[in-house]
Amino acid sequence: MLAVIPAPALLTKTSSFPKCLTVVSTSRRKSSGLVTSATTSSAFDCFGDTLRHSLATADTLSARLPFSRAGANVVVTGRRADKVSEVAKECLKVSPKQSKALEVVADVTKPEDLRRLVDTTVKHFGKLDVLVNNAGAGIAANISDKNFYDNYLKVMQINLNSVVYLTHICVEHLEKTKGNVINISSIAAMRAFTGFSPYSVAKAAMDMFTKCMAAELGPKRIRVNVINPGPIRTEFMEAMSTPKEMADKIFDAYGKLTMVGRVGESNDVGDSILYLASDHAAFVTGTNLIVDGGVLAANSINSDALKDFM
Repeated sequence: MLAVIPAPALLTKTSSFPKCLTVVSTSRRKSSGLVTSATTSSAFDCFGDTLRHSLATADTLSARLPFSRAGANVVVTGRRADKVSEVAKECLKVSPKQSKALEVVADVTKPEDLRRLVDTTVKHFGKLDVLVNNAGAGIAANISDKNFYDNYLKVMQINLNSVVYLTHICVEHLEKTKGNVINISSIAAMRAFTGFSPYSVAKAAMDMFTKCMAAELGPKRIRVNVINPGPIRTEFMEAMSTPKEMADKIFDAYGKLTMVGRVGESNDVGDSILYLASDHAAFVTGTNLIVDGGVLAANSINSDALKDFM
């Protein structure tokens, strides 16, 4: 089964607002995440100039709401126009200045859509400061499955290829603003999960791509970092056709295995994205920020341990 989590988003600043962030966010799944929009906010003051123009790909609310509440203008993107409009309305609700989000219908697996997304954003807002790559998909697949390789290609296209291509076409804009890139990976990149190898391979490749880009783009003064979330309560499992009741049960089981006694929420990741995009992380590049409640440190998450709680 294929589970898809949201894709690319763009952040930019308009020249008329010296402290204004524009976030463009895309999604591939039905329950498209929210991207929010705002023009200015005192909460955004601490981030300085580097957050003014950005492109972000975000999972549900994780990247969008923190940026919005911090004074962002937002571009919402996804495959379904109705969901994009729905998200844009949610953005408007939390916008301090009631700024309307720019809506762009696009699919991250299509290069022409990604080019249109970037072109539309830069044309509308003028600049690009931050790229947050958070498109994701998971497929349960064993190496002996008849359709294993087809599923492997699908997962790589969404999780890795879209990230590489979007980064490629954004560099010229990020170089102008000395911006930064934030990739959203997973602890699956650092830990093997039986029957889920395509996802782990894609995320591990993303981690190395991040380090390579940090080294390559450093001379252009573009920072590149990656976040590795652990168990975060999103609709990822439901997108894999897991009934909500079962998904809640699994999350509750995960919560008993973390060192902090709960699973993560979208804001746990969103706040980390906001930090890495800000001037507070001006000396941070090529780094993995693990947001997992300590499960890797405790070596506590595996299928056998979950069974004990379910």
